[in-house]
Amino acid sequence: MADQRLTSAGLHDFATWAPVLRLLRDHGADQRSDAAVRAAGRIGRGSWSLPLERSRPRPGRAVQAEDRQAEFDAVGRVRGALVAAGIDDVSFSVKFESTGQATLRVMGPSPAVESGIGTAQPGALVLVDGAVPEPWRRLPDPVPGAVPAPTADPVLLACTVRERVPDAVGATDAEIAATEARLGVALPEELKALYQVAQPTWEQGSETDYDAGERIDRAVGCELFPLDSLYVADAASRPSPWTHGAMEAVVTEPDAAVQGLVGSPGWIVFGDTGGGDRLAVDLTPGPRGHKGQIILIGHEGYVGAEIVADSLTGLVLGRPHSTPRGGHGEYPPVVAHVNIRGIPSIEAAVHPGLEVLSIGVWDDAPVSLAPAVGLPRLRTLCAYPGTLADPLEIARLAHLEFLRLGPQEWRVLLDAGAVPRSLSAASITVHGQQDVLPTVDLANEILALWDRPQIVRTVLKGNLGPAVRPAG
Repeated sequence: MADQRLTSAGLHDFATWAPVLRLLRDHGADQRSDAAVRAAGRIGRGSWSLPLERSRPRPGRAVQAEDRQAEFDAVGRVRGALVAAGIDDVSFSVKFESTGQATLRVMGPSPAVESGIGTAQPGALVLVDGAVPEPWRRLPDPVPGAVPAPTADPVLLACTVRERVPDAVGATDAEIAATEARLGVALPEELKALYQVAQPTWEQGSETDYDAGERIDRAVGCELFPLDSLYVADAASRPSPWTHGAMEAVVTEPDAAVQGLVGSPGWIVFGDTGGGDRLAVDLTPGPRGHKGQIILIGHEGYVGAEIVADSLTGLVLGRPHSTPRGGHGEYPPVVAHVNIRGIPSIEAAVHPGLEVLSIGVWDDAPVSLAPAVGLPRLRTLCAYPGTLADPLEIARLAHLEFLRLGPQEWRVLLDAGAVPRSLSAASITVHGQQDVLPTVDLANEILALWDRPQIVRTVLKGNLGPAVRPAG
């Protein structure tokens, strides 16, 4: 699209960007002074990515904050402007002339484009407003025969915690009822019994509350949340960008204790392991699980949870769970990676249950997608640039909701009017130090097919003065 000039105080003021631009010009990887130099990056409220050559500390000395103070200060000006403008992050591209003139293009944001991760290139394009990957739309399967484990014993649980923390103060019936109303689900009997005898409370700066809370944590075996911090770990509580989420799949094997979900309306989080992993009561167990079992929801993944105890009583008493873990039966993978180290061909990857097909680095001739045509559940296709014999075969994949391709493959589809209309999101794979501006133009073409908000480019020009080359 044509470059535009926007009026946004601070963020679209060349002076705001000048310190960052000087750093890139004077300390960038390309130090040529006899030609125009380009650079690109991304700056957000919480992180940034700049192509800088940072000096190494002397041997035996760690990097100190003051070593990067100039970078922190320069980026801080842009981050402050982002906050003032109510924007999370922007990418940029800049062209430096030997005269000191700089032409900066600030790109974004667009509510239809996710943030790129560690790159100036655009993230996933969300073509349908509010769309999420299929695993985030999955609800738990009903397990009508699920019952509490034999170890579940609310009376024993309450007595044990009361003995361990005799001075603990429990929650009132009114407080528990208010929590149930807030969550929209009745607390299971064991969890209710626990909070009726012990509830941590936190007041700013209160050592008494802190010590009491630690005693409760030791008694229960985890960092127990106050009642008002309990929450339902549904799929929305575990968000993922499309580029990751579209590659996931929900699988629950017949002998699994826990359903392989992103989240569930029956996962009530009540504590933390101290390392960021959450503990929850599971009211929607797998085929071999127990209602009310305790599961661990890891903070480093997007799908699934692990059983840690058959019941809350079992957790408090330190009893190992007796529910067998789900096995890894001889089922073909629903997420298939075809590449030089993975599955050797498209033919070997396809089967009726295939949901995600990823074609990676490939030494042989480009592959045909013909074997994948007609698969009823194939929803994600990612293809490394140059791996497809005929990108137009993509049009024969009727159920795609996410498509990730290189610029040339997207060009073929766009020129032929063959971009699948079933898509909810898309992504452009760019490798190496390619100019971000053509990718933005391509992204805007794709967005326009769904009449989605464009990535706006704002042009700023100014003179940075003579270059200052780093010593040494």
